Amino acid sequence: MNSRQRVLTTIECRTPDRIPIDFWAVGEVYQRLADELGVDGVEGVLERFDVDVRFFRGPGAAAIEPDADGVSTDHWGVKRKCQTVTDRRADGIEYTWTYKHMVAAPLAGATSTAEIEAHPWPDPARWDYSQVKAACHAAGQSGCAVIFGGDRLDRTAQLKAGMYLRGVEQFVMDLCINPDIAECILARVAEYYLEYNRRVFETADGAIDVFFMGDDMGTQNSTWVSPEMYGRFFKKRFSQFNELAHSFGIKTMYHTCGRVTDLIGEFVDAGLDVLQSLQPGPMNEDFAKIKRQYGRDLCFQGGIDIQDVLPHGTPEDIRRHVQETAGILGAGGGYIFGTAHNILPDTPTENILALIDAYHEFGGYE
Repeated sequence: MNSRQRVLTTIECRTPDRIPIDFWAVGEVYQRLADELGVDGVEGVLERFDVDVRFFRGPGAAAIEPDADGVSTDHWGVKRKCQTVTDRRADGIEYTWTYKHMVAAPLAGATSTAEIEAHPWPDPARWDYSQVKAACHAAGQSGCAVIFGGDRLDRTAQLKAGMYLRGVEQFVMDLCINPDIAECILARVAEYYLEYNRRVFETADGAIDVFFMGDDMGTQNSTWVSPEMYGRFFKKRFSQFNELAHSFGIKTMYHTCGRVTDLIGEFVDAGLDVLQSLQPGPMNEDFAKIKRQYGRDLCFQGGIDIQDVLPHGTPEDIRRHVQETAGILGAGGGYIFGTAHNILPDTPTENILALIDAYHEFGGYE
């Protein structure tokens, strides 16, 4: 069984030869691993770790040059600025991590749907799709499953898009007291993503296995919206995203941080194939419940902790964590190994290698 077969068998909630492996890390971690393992870049790390998937970002804007103040503006009008964090890992080694932090939401001051409509919304026709098929074939040439999905607002989303465009507090308030504005934003966002994704799927011509979406519907303790509000504002369009992918024979994967247990039934009803993240701090106690309740219809991915166990635990702590997670979520198939989010530079290399060793130790099916 090659990687692609392994992943697709798992997504169908059947038992493959072993649990498939995905690997997420920020660029600084990939660079460190490549240097310390003596391999060639990101692909060298993925090959060394026997990772079963490859991500294809899709067409979009080239790197956006910042202005004199270091602020870059994306094609949605969202402004971001690089922030740098410096600290020490648990093993005493200093690390630096740079990320882009949002500094201005373009629709923060809008007071009417007319102002929302007047915003210069991005046009899916703007991008060059001619290289999509070749890029997908290149990603899957080693037999891996090809996953299409970008980052930030290059990744299909709803709640997160509203928060970027309007500001977090304002958009959450809109959902409660300015529903017409919230609905107008979400409609325009979905219009863009549906057409953009249709063009990608059509051009890929069967070379995409999984379509990756991402929102953060959960907090550390609960969800951003109630199930009722999710049904009112988000479910219909989420169903449309899934239906579009399925019409091209593509499986769907959805990333969401936080404790989203109360929304999983809505995701399944909307046609989702893979739920990704399963942030263990908020959701660990729910793993057995959601596996029992939804495991016949929904594949799970993630569940490995990057907040505490990976950066601060011992290799044995990590080994035990992987064993316990695989024992619950991997029982009978339908589970893909993965961390709940990108591994950050605060995680020692020793712990990352212990993670990969544990994946291989506890990933087999008899």
